[in-house]
Amino acid sequence: MNAAVQRADDDILVVRGLDKVYPGGFQALKPTDLEIRRGEIFALLGPNGAGKTTLISIICGIVNLGAGSITVDGHDVVRDWRATRSLIGLVPQELKTDAFETVWNTVRFSRGLFGKAPDDAYIERLLKELSLWDKRDNKMLMLSGGMKRRVMIAKALSHEPQLLFLDEPTAGVDVELRRDMWAMVRRLRESGVTIVLTTHYIEEAEEMADRVGVINRGELIVVEEKAALMHKLGRKQLRLQLHDPLDAVPGALAAHHLELAAGGNELVYNYDTQGERTGITTLLADLAATGIRFRDLSTRQDTLEQIFLQLVKESAA
Repeated sequence: MNAAVQRADDDILVVRGLDKVYPGGFQALKPTDLEIRRGEIFALLGPNGAGKTTLISIICGIVNLGAGSITVDGHDVVRDWRATRSLIGLVPQELKTDAFETVWNTVRFSRGLFGKAPDDAYIERLLKELSLWDKRDNKMLMLSGGMKRRVMIAKALSHEPQLLFLDEPTAGVDVELRRDMWAMVRRLRESGVTIVLTTHYIEEAEEMADRVGVINRGELIVVEEKAALMHKLGRKQLRLQLHDPLDAVPGALAAHHLELAAGGNELVYNYDTQGERTGITTLLADLAATGIRFRDLSTRQDTLEQIFLQLVKESAA
């Protein structure tokens, strides 16, 4: 992991007591505290309407904050808005560009909006990295949806931000392009850019993120190191491939809460990795006592997706 990620005292983004209530009383965000470490990839997960885009929009200055404070690299987003805007890049969900402008002019103009001096060599390098160089003279209306999304990323990076927000960056793009974007995100992090990613694709967070935050109904439920979260909340599953199939789990094994699978050819046992005892030794002894033999066994850890669904379900309850 990037050494910068391990420096907990080096936060590029600090959110304190942030909430947002719209006219009419709808609370889009409950009081939220969040720190993003310099140089990390942070994945913000949540279902539709959870508050992900609202949180990002407030940080980026698109939506006014209700209460609380936000600082980016030590600059207050309200008092020092010019400084913070220049430090932030945003790739929004919506693809909004001038349909009749060329790719080159679109990205070059975006750099100028932030008061940056022209740097055609940097724009060229950026377009080549995003596989857009051969499209530089094409008008935006001629591009596919995936190529337009690449242009949105180029626009967000045109002024060389330190903090990049990717709001559902791979929505509607094919698997190959998604993989290309993952590789690009890793290269950006290696160059020193801090990345906050919102996504519905759990595998993106599992593949790339250093830390994961889960938000639901405007409330940040948990923020945790990805590996620690999976270890802390993940359950393990022991699957026993039986020598002879069963029609039902014997009553003598009821205390183990076993499940039958694969047409009665497998017994499934779920256990908590954090428990003092897994219960596996007792289970195997009880299986032998009931005369149940098995040919093989395997274990499986919960995926991040299963953990996410569990957290959202608990939050809703």
